[in-house]
Amino acid sequence: METAETSSQQMGWGAANEDADQFQLLEEKIDKLIGTIRTLKAEKESLAEKVHIQEERLADLTREVEGLKAGRDKAKQRIVSLLEKIEQIEE
Repeated sequence: METAETSSQQMGWGAANEDADQFQLLEEKIDKLIGTIRTLKAEKESLAEKVHIQEERLADLTREVEGLKAGRDKAKQRIVSLLEKIEQIEE
């Protein structure tokens, strides 16, 4: 036969088990959150490295384009000079 005290103890154990389940659930969610944060940090580092590499590549290509433009300008000047010499011959 169940007494009020026994019933109260069972309810207390039930509440304690429910609290323990809540703590377990909270702990699992925190562990999952920590895993997600670690993954995001690793992805961030990887992306930062890729951005750095692309910035270096862009700088190299920019220098190359500037060099090609300078070379084109020199060639253009030489052509103009040669055309002027040809005009002098025709006079």
